Amino acid sequence: MNFTIAQERSDNPESRQLISELDEYLNSLYPPENNYILGVEDLLKSNVTFVIARIDSKAAGCGALRIMEGYGEIKRMYVRPNYRGRGLGQKILEHLCAIASELGLTSVKLETGKLQVDARKLYESAGFRPTERFGEYEINGVSLFYERKI
Repeated sequence: MNFTIAQERSDNPESRQLISELDEYLNSLYPPENNYILGVEDLLKSNVTFVIARIDSKAAGCGALRIMEGYGEIKRMYVRPNYRGRGLGQKILEHLCAIASELGLTSVKLETGKLQVDARKLYESAGFRPTERFGEYEINGVSLFYERKI
């Protein structure tokens, strides 16, 4: 198995497909007002690093790090169902945290939904701990907030 994680543009066809799959999944769980989705154009901004994980050159998952004032934010974490259970989510998350560390950030935060049990287990196993609401997020009864010190 040949595994890579690399920064890629969010507007290439494979990136768009991964993002579309994630959007479809999130929209099946929560109403639109509870989804804080960064679109393809947002992921192209200079304060965002978007990565794709590949197995044998096939796009298997993605994630993004958005640089905010004083911290990094994990966004767009997704692993295709047929690639789950191989530790890819953990590898993507560690890759993004390493980028944050290289940029001199001291913490990484994220928002996830209470229905995303597997995602929450991943974040907690990676050292993320519950934290207060941050950024543009609203208290909505479904969002959970996590932070990891680097």
